[in-house]
Amino acid sequence: MVEGEATYWAGMALREALANAIKHGNKLNPEKRVFVHLVLQPGRELRIEVEDEGDGFNPAAVADPTAPDNLLRSSGRGVYYMRQFMDEVLFRAGERGGTCIELVKHLSSRRAT
Repeated sequence: MVEGEATYWAGMALREALANAIKHGNKLNPEKRVFVHLVLQPGRELRIEVEDEGDGFNPAAVADPTAPDNLLRSSGRGVYYMRQFMDEVLFRAGERGGTCIELVKHLSSRRAT
């Protein structure tokens, strides 16, 4: 994969993660923050962590947006998109009580996205 293309898809996944952290994690509370940490190893890997200050959630409970009953829903595709755009998507409890999502893009990968 061309590094510029990988950067584009990583940017899309980052926007989805930020939107979810703000809207679903922090519930649009202006007093709560979202933390972002990026590590770039040129030609190898981009690793992004996004952490909110919400109550946390169970990613396994997220409905499959490709299921027939969910195709016409106007929301619920963010986690699905992140998984499509990135090589690895990991969830864990955040240090501040919310959720931390880790997005990994292998820059030398041949995976087409």
